Amino acid sequence: MSDVSNQNKGPIARFLAAPPDSVGKTVFIAVSLCLVASMIVSAVSVALRPMQEQNKLKDKQANVLQVAGLYEDGMDVIEGFSVFEPQVLELATGTFTDQFDPATFDDRAAAADPELSARLTDDPAGIGRQAKFVTVYLLRNNDGSLDKVILPIHGYGLWSTLYGFIALEENGNDIFGLQFYDHGETPGLGAEIDNPRWKALWNGKRLSDDDGTLQITVAKAAPPAGAEHHVDALAGATLTSVGVDNLVRFWMGEAGFAPFLENLKAGEI
Repeated sequence: MSDVSNQNKGPIARFLAAPPDSVGKTVFIAVSLCLVASMIVSAVSVALRPMQEQNKLKDKQANVLQVAGLYEDGMDVIEGFSVFEPQVLELATGTFTDQFDPATFDDRAAAADPELSARLTDDPAGIGRQAKFVTVYLLRNNDGSLDKVILPIHGYGLWSTLYGFIALEENGNDIFGLQFYDHGETPGLGAEIDNPRWKALWNGKRLSDDDGTLQITVAKAAPPAGAEHHVDALAGATLTSVGVDNLVRFWMGEAGFAPFLENLKAGEI
């Protein structure tokens, strides 16, 4: 009689009348919990996104300060970063453009935008596409003269794309520092690109020789051009070292910042 009565009930009534440990109720509760949990996670993610983006920006600004030698523990990063003059640079001409707002221009998004980037056929840095515009940071002295220029660089190492900055003196040839802020290289090996001792090796090196030929090299042995153009490769991290060598030479070469550096040396910046 009970079975006949249940058959006469609607699906909802039959569901409610089922035992708590029935398959239907168990599946319903599990699915409901998953849906509620996913909604909560999504809501929290959306709510925290502005804070996450702000933290990313702050970390990037801190790395600009570090590569320029201005970072101090406990400092107000946003206030410290205000000494820099961001500019959006057109790589092909080596000149600044007012087509974009430097405060909001996204270099990575531009590299993925077919209208703002180009696919590379000669790609030693392993980046696939290269943005036509990038954000650079100028640091000026109190009298307005140029002190340093901070240039964004990126390229593939062993396991990941390395994103960083290289700081050059006002002559556009002497390196003040190099800093990577985002990568996934092997801890203790390729990740030693973050080691302060290795980063310090870049200070005082020169990109090009007196004839203007690009000579900077990351290798186990110094190149014929001399030690002033040589940075020791990381021990046990050959492919990461090769990746850094390739990406630095790519970005400092004709396909990268060479037109800008020529304008810099000519006093046009």
